[in-house]
Parts: sequence; C-alpha cells; structure tokens
Amino acid sequence: MNILGISGFYHDSAACLVQDGVVVSAAQEERFDRVKSSAAFPVRAIDACLKAGDITMLDIDHVVFYEKPFWKLERVLTDHARSFPFSLPQFVRTMPSWLSERLVLPLKLKIDLGYTGSTLFLPHHLTHAASAYLASPFDQAAILTVDGVGEWATTTWGVGEGNRITLRGELNYPNSLGLVYTALTTYLGFEANRGEGKVMALSDFGQPAYLGKLRTLLDLREDGSFRADPRFFSFGHGRRMFTSRFERMFGPARVPGSELTQHHKDMAASLQALLEEMLLSIVRHIWAQTGVPNLCLAGGVALNCVANSRILAETPFAQLFVQPAAGDAGTAMGAALYAWCGLLGGERKHVLRDVYLGPSFPPSRIRRVLATRNVDAREMQEPELLEHVAQRIAAGKVVGWFDGRMEFGPRALGHRSILADARHPQMKDILNAKVKHREAFRPYGASVLREELGAWFEPEMDSPYMLFALAARPWQRDRIPAAVHVDGTCRLQTVTEADNGRYYRLIKAFAAMTGVPMVLNTSFNDNNEPIVCTPEDALACFQKTEMDTLVLGDFVVDKLEKG
Repeated sequence: MNILGISGFYHDSAACLVQDGVVVSAAQEERFDRVKSSAAFPVRAIDACLKAGDITMLDIDHVVFYEKPFWKLERVLTDHARSFPFSLPQFVRTMPSWLSERLVLPLKLKIDLGYTGSTLFLPHHLTHAASAYLASPFDQAAILTVDGVGEWATTTWGVGEGNRITLRGELNYPNSLGLVYTALTTYLGFEANRGEGKVMALSDFGQPAYLGKLRTLLDLREDGSFRADPRFFSFGHGRRMFTSRFERMFGPARVPGSELTQHHKDMAASLQALLEEMLLSIVRHIWAQTGVPNLCLAGGVALNCVANSRILAETPFAQLFVQPAAGDAGTAMGAALYAWCGLLGGERKHVLRDVYLGPSFPPSRIRRVLATRNVDAREMQEPELLEHVAQRIAAGKVVGWFDGRMEFGPRALGHRSILADARHPQMKDILNAKVKHREAFRPYGASVLREELGAWFEPEMDSPYMLFALAARPWQRDRIPAAVHVDGTCRLQTVTEADNGRYYRLIKAFAAMTGVPMVLNTSFNDNNEPIVCTPEDALACFQKTEMDTLVLGDFVVDKLEKG
C-alpha cells in the first residue's frame, strides 16, 4: 500500500510517502525550488519521494491532502466579506489560486502528475495531531496542536491510543495564539511565518515589562482558551495583523531593518512570557482532563524550544514528543500516516527515530559536480576525513558538512549543517556576520554526544531534534561561550552513533582532540535561502560565504588561506 501525503499552497509545502505504514521519504518543496517556505504545489518533493520508494504515481493507492479546502474557503470568504473593501486587493490576488489549484486538486494531480486514483482530504489540525502521535514512541498519549489557523481551528487537543486519535477540544479563529505571536512578530519588524524564532531569541535580551498590558488584549480563561480583542488585532484585513489602536498602546511598529531598541526587546520578552504562560495553562488543563503521562505536540508554535522546555519541566507530563517538522511541512507526514491508521485501519509500524528522509547523492554525482566546476577536492577514507575536519573545527575554521540523506523539517541535524567550535568566544559573531549574514543577537545550537550530556547540561534528557533549550552547567559555560545564549541555555541536539552515524563519529573525534564533546551546528544555508539539498547547492553556498572547508560525502574542499 503506497500512500502519498501532501501539503501546499500556503507555506512549507511538502510531500511524504508511506509504504505499508512505514515512512519511506519526506521532503519540503523549498529545498528543490530554492524559495524559502515555498507555497508551490510540491511536485519536486513528490518526485523525490517516489524515487526513494522506487515507484511512480501509477503505484500510488491514495493521495491525502493536509486540509479541507472548502472548509478553509468558507473562512477566507467570510474574512474578505467582513473586511471589504480593504480586503479586495488580497481577494483579487489569491482567488485564482483557489480556483485553479486547491478546489480542483484531483484535476491538478491528473494534469501535472498523471494521477487518477483516490484523493482524500483531512482536517488540518487532525493531520498535525497525527504527525505527532502516530510518529511518536507512545502507545497512548495526550495530543496538543497549536498554530496560526487551519480551516477554522487554531488549537486542538485530544488523545491518541493505539492507531486511533480522538480530538476532544478546539479553539477557533480568530482566537489564535499562533496569530497573536505572528502579529507581534510583524510589529517588531520581522517577517510573518519566518521571524517568530527571531523573536524568541530576542526575548532573552529584554524584560516582560508589557506582559500585563498584553494580557488585557486577551480574555484569558483558566483552561488556556481566550478571546482576542478585535480592536487590537486585524488578522483578516489583508494588510497588517495589528491595528492603530495597538500602536497607540505600545508605540509605533518597528521599521524592518531599523535599530532594535530596549522597547523592542521588552516587547519580545513580554510576548514570549505570554506564550509560555498560556501554553502552560492549556497543557495543565489537558493533563487534568486526561491523566495520560505522555504528551505529543505539533503545529508551528511547537517549534518554540523555550516553551517546550518549560512544558516538560513545569507540568505533570512525564514525557514529551514534539514532531520535528512541527509546522505545515509535517502535516504531509500526518496526512499519510492517518490515512494508513485512521482511515484504513492499518497497524502502527513507524516510530520516528530520525528525520533523514530526503534525497542523498552518490559519490559519482559529487565527483562530477566538483570536476565540472574545476574545484580542487580530496577524496578521503573516513578515519582521515574525520581527523582532518575535527582539526579544522578545532583551529577555528567553519565547516560546511553535507552527508547522507537530507533532513525533513526546519532543523539541520548533521546531514546539511554548518559546524564550528563552541569554545571560540567570537564564533557566534563570526557566523552571523560572515557566513549566515543575519542579526547579531541570534544564537546557535549545538550537537552534543548523548553520553556526555549530563556533564555539560541539565536536565539530562534526549533531545534528538533540537527542540528543547537546556541549561548549561555553570562551571562549563566559560568553556563553550559560543554555544551558551544570554540566558545560560543552549538549543541542543543529542547525538548517538545508532541514530547519527558518521556525524556522531566526527564529534567523537573532535572530543578526543579537545575534551569538548560538542560542536556548534546551524543549518547549511545563507540567510533567506532554504537549507541546501544537492551538492550543487552546497558548493554554491560555500563559495559565496566565508566558510573555510566543505565536506561533500567523502570529498573535502579547503579554501586557501588568505595571506
């Protein structure tokens, strides 16, 4: 049984192939069309999944879409009608896509891919829930999904048991914690659906001085539900997400690219505090209603690693699983898994051990790319390669590391990563200024050997997907200044040989050389571009940035030292 899950037409389009209940491949369209957060129909991602499964579209039994288009259109049209005439430009801009793609998806599948089989549509938040629970290691768990908005739902909770999911509560648009966070993200001068992580990082430089005022804009209830005051938020007007009344209360919005003042930092801190406070209320309510010891999270808000850490530390749930591709990309996986388990009654077979689900490239392809571009590279056996790369990192060099299958989701986890030395006091500034070309306040995560975690960070826990912020032990912080954020934490990936292979062995070699069992790890991309997919992408990024070394599988390219 071959099931293809797809998401698309909004942001983070993706595809996922499930064969007989097992996830074989998953990939985001942005990695192929090179448009960050691409909303395009994921034809290239679909092609990559089919190749990984060694099948064609003729072999697909069901295509499953990540939302109910007519339900969503009802909300969109309602918004346009309420906001007329301000919404007219957006209406004119978006309706052609609705009429030619979303509402006629079976026809588009036939025209673009030659597929004429079964096409299924699932509620958006159900696919989020399925992406978390059905890929988790739990036989029973509570489930929470929080994002901007699906069709109407913005937050849902329920319970998963065996191969079944029952959603028991929801919060509906326009009352959306995700949209409130995005509205203030744009108020702070960052881009919607891309800048929320920047706000999380910026929040540690401020104080929650405006938390009390922000609370007054939301009619908060003990169970975490709320009603957003429409006098301050304008989610459906097609222009900006906050009103002039909001600016009168908090001051004018920041112009993108302008100076970040203490006011902006305090607004970010207040927003982050509000998010954490409301999520904790929701999670405690779910615990009171279910009493289940395990919790699964999905939806874009679940990418907030600071909030995730507080949920695990401050609520009764003993274990927490966060879908690594928690945003809309992950719903492609959720749609396919739910079709197998929930619609077809199939047995749960897939526990997500890693997210290395994208394409890989053989040495012959890499050799050809290097030769056609006249790049001087050395092919090395693994022991020599690991020793050489570990030495380069220890010498303060920045390494582009391209190896194996591409990661699925927003985090680079050792297959499409930029690596550096956490001991180097200026390394964060070097990476921000010369490699990533991004804001100076933004921190970096680290990959640490799982068996060494407890000596360096607390609490001691698995964090294989960089979705938790762990506190560095005070006596170790001076040894790894580039990895420790201003609040004393680091977004960590725990690495094992069983799950991470050569990447684990590289860090092991670096630890033997330096005594530090971790490296800085950030995604292999320049600012405002997707993570690299192909050897060509990696080489292009390497050549236009100030990285020092590029590893493409078994091939190593070192830039000449400037004299």
